[in-house]
Amino acid sequence: MEDIDLEQQEPFPVDRDGRRFGSAADGGRRMGCCEKFQQSVSKWMLPADSRVKYLERANCCPPPIFIILISIAELAVFIYYAVWKPQKQWVTLDEGIWKSPLTYKPEQRQEAWRFISYMFVHAGVEHIVGNLVMQLLLGIPLELVHKGFEVGMVYLAGVLAGSLASSIFDPLSALVGASGGVYALIGGYFMNAVVNFREMIPLLGVFRIVAILIFVGTDFGFAFYRRFLSDENGLKVSFVAHFGGIAAGMTIGYVFFSDYNKKLIKDPRFWLCIVGYVLFLIFAVCFNIFLSPAA
Repeated sequence: MEDIDLEQQEPFPVDRDGRRFGSAADGGRRMGCCEKFQQSVSKWMLPADSRVKYLERANCCPPPIFIILISIAELAVFIYYAVWKPQKQWVTLDEGIWKSPLTYKPEQRQEAWRFISYMFVHAGVEHIVGNLVMQLLLGIPLELVHKGFEVGMVYLAGVLAGSLASSIFDPLSALVGASGGVYALIGGYFMNAVVNFREMIPLLGVFRIVAILIFVGTDFGFAFYRRFLSDENGLKVSFVAHFGGIAAGMTIGYVFFSDYNKKLIKDPRFWLCIVGYVLFLIFAVCFNIFLSPAA
């Protein structure tokens, strides 16, 4: 019988004990729901050379805690302002959120927590549902593949970049919603889908890129309409946080999500993005203290 060089064989998915799924050595055991889900996630999120390593250590326990907890918190705050605060209507919130200590308002930007806390406040059902759906669809698979800490850092970096960008380029507008964080996840995922396109499953790669472009284009269109063309009274909500979030995602998010199973501190791209983000942070703080036209 001719000897087979195992090193020349295609890699196959294995469980946490190193056994091939469905193999004779595994007693003919078929993959469970969690294992099938993990295999699907690996095809969506990782290039071919990283999938085997991911499947070796993949586990549905613990679940993706960060993105689930942040989504519950955002939904809880929305319910609070929709139900317990006086509103003319709950589909599109008005008075309650504009008086909230969480909303970013340019005249109260000295209250520094508002640059982050605005992500918990949403302007209506369409706003909260859109953000929750996107961040759960992307955030859960990302957190299964990467650590919750990494996903959390990218998400919060997008939230902060969004409010700082808005305070610079649209300094007289208020800000609510978690779009900065959502767009950071989208930006990081999009960059990986483009850069690793040849290593991904081609049809899935095309679908992912097209789906992201359609969603971003539609969302930006509505944001522009609400900002410049809508006749609604009250404070105008800035759309610049979308740009700030996606810029953070395409830089910091891309580095975090592309270095699967690698040490970030050894990647020069990581330090380049960190330095760039810190410089932007310093400039934004100085702008808000000395140059902002807001009262």
